[in-house]
Amino acid sequence: MKLRFSPRAASDLVEIGDYIRSESSHGARRVRDAILESLALASNFPLIGRRQAMSGVRKLITRRYRYVVYYTLDEAADEFVVLSIRHPKRRSSSTHR
Repeated sequence: MKLRFSPRAASDLVEIGDYIRSESSHGARRVRDAILESLALASNFPLIGRRQAMSGVRKLITRRYRYVVYYTLDEAADEFVVLSIRHPKRRSSSTHR
């Protein structure tokens, strides 16, 4: 499956990088790469995530750094669509809009 980011997920990834970059640019790259590696792996096994109450939405925890990723599958387009990416310690108003 192709990996696609919703606008919100793309923004989440940028925000994560910006936040970590304030402490370490190398650390920001490592975290971003680890998130992308987990997503690439998950896109090859799209049913790996746990089903959520919202129809069609699944949740997975990245292997390193433990980010929570909400995603859905667009089977017609053969896409693994990332909806949002959050660190579990971050407050969220609505994690998977």
